[in-house]
Amino acid sequence: MRRGTDRPDSWFTGWRLWRLPHRVRAYVLTVNVVAVAVSVGTAWLAPVRHQDLVRFGVLAVCAVAAIEATRRIERQREYNRAPTVAYVDTKAVWSIAAVIALPAVLASAMVVLTYAVAWWRIWPRERPVLPHRWIFSAATVLCGTQAAVLVLSLGLHHYPGIPASGFGPGLGDLAVIALAAVLRWAINTVLVMVAIGLSSSPRSISELFSGFGDQILEAGAIGLGLVTATLLVLANPLVLVGVVVALVALHRGLLLTQFQRDARTDVTTGLATKRWWRTIAEQYLERARAGHGTVGVLLLDLDHFKAINDTYGHPTGDLVLREIAIALRDEVREQDVCGRWGGEEFAIVVPNVPSMEHLGLLADRIRRRVPRVAVVLPDRDTVISEVTVSIGCAVYPAEHLTGVDDVLVATDTALYRAKQAGRNRVELATG
Repeated sequence: MRRGTDRPDSWFTGWRLWRLPHRVRAYVLTVNVVAVAVSVGTAWLAPVRHQDLVRFGVLAVCAVAAIEATRRIERQREYNRAPTVAYVDTKAVWSIAAVIALPAVLASAMVVLTYAVAWWRIWPRERPVLPHRWIFSAATVLCGTQAAVLVLSLGLHHYPGIPASGFGPGLGDLAVIALAAVLRWAINTVLVMVAIGLSSSPRSISELFSGFGDQILEAGAIGLGLVTATLLVLANPLVLVGVVVALVALHRGLLLTQFQRDARTDVTTGLATKRWWRTIAEQYLERARAGHGTVGVLLLDLDHFKAINDTYGHPTGDLVLREIAIALRDEVREQDVCGRWGGEEFAIVVPNVPSMEHLGLLADRIRRRVPRVAVVLPDRDTVISEVTVSIGCAVYPAEHLTGVDDVLVATDTALYRAKQAGRNRVELATG
């Protein structure tokens, strides 16, 4: 029995950070060190005055209130967020306001404060403790924040401060603030994306940036940050209550978008859910019925996959499923839709397939690709590979096939023949 949990330093030595692959661990620690160094380096760019401390206090109270008001929504987002996309950080409202209106050292303190409070109030207590992830996220934001500080200190008429009065000077200051905000966002996003890329086997560009359009929502948070900074300097601090209300509304919009995506995307593989795949397949078949080409359907079943779950556990099985899903997307066209049919089964709908022979060639290419997928277990000196797959194929329109259900029955029958014939093979539906 492991007794390390009795040691006073086990909370630190037990971090999953130390079990990450060497290159990921080295990268994370390097970014953390750089974040501390650049934060110290910019801390002396502007002196801290009494009114800066008062403004920081006002911002801090608003930030904590906003985090508390949205923590249930944020917790739901944390549960369901896609692991391959940079997190949409609505806390940027407060750190952007701080970087504009406050000295650099207080802007850095705002980043640390918001991430610390978010960790304390949002992270689900039943989930594994992953402090290194939150520390790294704060570090990437700090790196971007210091770059923004340098731009603002060099470009603003009055740093720290809001845009100058007058159309010309004010427009110039707005351009500088926009540049600083974009640079902050870009540095943060790139650093996170590199970490995602290093954390697993190489991914396709489309997979790495799937759902990336959500980042436009962070632009809204940045815009609110500019408004917050202006209100902080020029207006009664009580007006900032309106910003907190706006943030709550923004979070609800984020959650609605996420629920819509979750309804269409299988959380384990990132492929279409069974229901959403069927919806797309019905649309493709409707076009084919109207005389616009043909539609191919593949049903795939991983051979003896239960043995992987029984030997290594379901979390490892899910990791293998995800890597195989990535391989499937790499083998099909953009208009082809891959879905998880259930368990270790997948479905692919292929519009405008020239013939059953062409569909069979695609299926055989997939059959040969799947065994080349290799998954390295992070905590073991083990590589899982050579997973084989059986595939059934059908093309619509065809005799006796009137809709999606008929096509699925035909492909399932072909898949059953492939299993009965020894597995690791492709079978075409017969008339």
